[in-house]
Amino acid sequence: MQEIYVSTDVETDGPIPGINSMLSFASAAYLPDKTLVSTFSANLETLPEAKSDPQTMEWWKTQPEAWSACRQNLQAPDLAMPKYVQWLESLPGKPVFVAYPAAFDFMFVYWYLIRFAGKSPFSHSALDIKTLAMALLKTGYRDATKRRMPRHWFDNLPHTHISLDDAIEQGALFCNMLQELHRP
Repeated sequence: MQEIYVSTDVETDGPIPGINSMLSFASAAYLPDKTLVSTFSANLETLPEAKSDPQTMEWWKTQPEAWSACRQNLQAPDLAMPKYVQWLESLPGKPVFVAYPAAFDFMFVYWYLIRFAGKSPFSHSALDIKTLAMALLKTGYRDATKRRMPRHWFDNLPHTHISLDDAIEQGALFCNMLQELHRP
């Protein structure tokens, strides 16, 4: 079974799941040749027991369009996450979680999947775009920043802090990097 790369972006009201809520998440499923197969997105109701982080909420004040976008058409996590699992399992390949940075996005998605769907089609693993950049650039991890990456890795796609836009943008970036990795 071929791998399908599931570029995922989350928007949250704080730094850790459970104490804080995932407000929105989206995934863009790509084949290695950069064919966008399908997308999934959901805006979530906040967890009743969670609290918003004051610093994160200050940052949200600088992003009014993205804030507005992630607070529309809210779904309960216990309904959205099983739908997400169904979507993942319907993809034409074995899903590989991809994000920038993977540690943050995967932490939220995995926590929500286990809590509200009882399983993760990704297992326990995630592919980090920044780590791949480090390897391709032959540099240290902290030097593998977007501003140091070659322009040809980037498509002309927006980064808006709206989860679906950002999942599509970083998925294209990943596929461009993957093509470079496989060049002779």
